[in-house]
Amino acid sequence: MAQQQLPTKAKVVDVHTHMYPPDYVKILESRTTIPLVRSFPGSSDPRLILLESEVPSLDSATHQDGTPVPGRPLTKHYASLDQKIHFMDSHGIDISVISLANPWLDFLTPAEAGPIAASISANFSHMCAQHPGRLFFFAALPLTAPLDTILASIQQVTALKYCRGVILGTSGLGKGLDDPALLPIFTAIAAANLTVFLHPHYGLPNEVWGPRATAEYGHVLPLALGFPMETTIAVARMYLAGVFDAVPALQMLLAHSGGTLPFLAGRIESCIRHDGHLVREGKVGPARRTVWDVLRSQIYLDAVIYSEVGLKAAIEASGGADRLMFGTDHPFFPPLESDELGVWESVETNREAVGRAVGLDTEEGRGVMGGNAVRVLRLVEEGGE
Repeated sequence: MAQQQLPTKAKVVDVHTHMYPPDYVKILESRTTIPLVRSFPGSSDPRLILLESEVPSLDSATHQDGTPVPGRPLTKHYASLDQKIHFMDSHGIDISVISLANPWLDFLTPAEAGPIAASISANFSHMCAQHPGRLFFFAALPLTAPLDTILASIQQVTALKYCRGVILGTSGLGKGLDDPALLPIFTAIAAANLTVFLHPHYGLPNEVWGPRATAEYGHVLPLALGFPMETTIAVARMYLAGVFDAVPALQMLLAHSGGTLPFLAGRIESCIRHDGHLVREGKVGPARRTVWDVLRSQIYLDAVIYSEVGLKAAIEASGGADRLMFGTDHPFFPPLESDELGVWESVETNREAVGRAVGLDTEEGRGVMGGNAVRVLRLVEEGGE
């Protein structure tokens, strides 16, 4: 009598988790303008300075003890592979798809960008090879380099065993993601069967947050509102420019559940249908693919939204839970009042939101928590290094 096989445990996959390889940290430490890494009196860890709103307090914090320091502590969570694996084990995560966090390589000179992009990918490849089957990565492209260098980089990462896509910010080549100069890059990414993980960084102008923001509101407004709106605006511009029609094989994964796109897609559609200019130009008609069509065919959303309400909106907008993927945003949003080596509230909040929205022990829940990522990103060991 044949032995009965036990059911395979469903994989938990984290598609939104960042690392700064040590070589990348050294670059940031050498810089005099943002992005940069600095040490301050009274701060046990170096600080990562990314946002323009942090610049006014940079000089005073450097020279005065007791002055609130800008930025975020650059703890061992950012660069340590051992810490990443410990974090995964502590939260029951089987597979992580790691990526460089903002600001990626956008600040490099054209001459630097290509070699440093190759170095970062080599670093990530080495990390993944030390934990076969547990780690994959999204590569960072040298977008400040000439086009031939960027296209060569896409071909290079395609040959890397553990690379499953590329991470992009919203600036593109400096003019946004509706820039026509990006079309050959999007085409090459799609042809290479790589997924674009779109992540915000630049936010909205500081003036939007008002004069009290820097001194009184911390990072809440730019992170909670600026980042989601940045993603929404970037994708809306791509849609209006016809990028998705021009590159129909392009597949994107949007950070933070697509920003406000799930909630505002209907309003975007209404504004398009009622825009006299677009109607006169013949861009509105029965053959037009709607925002909803694009959301349900070329866009996936991560589940980093921290609420059942937001997650249900993301599922509804994208056409089903099979287009959502769990993420943690590690090492950002660590616990402030408990041990960082333990369980993180931010991670459990996302897991609980999945449970309340679709149930963890359901086909949909297992898909969101890992099955969708395994299927879409091909998270199995295959190919060559």
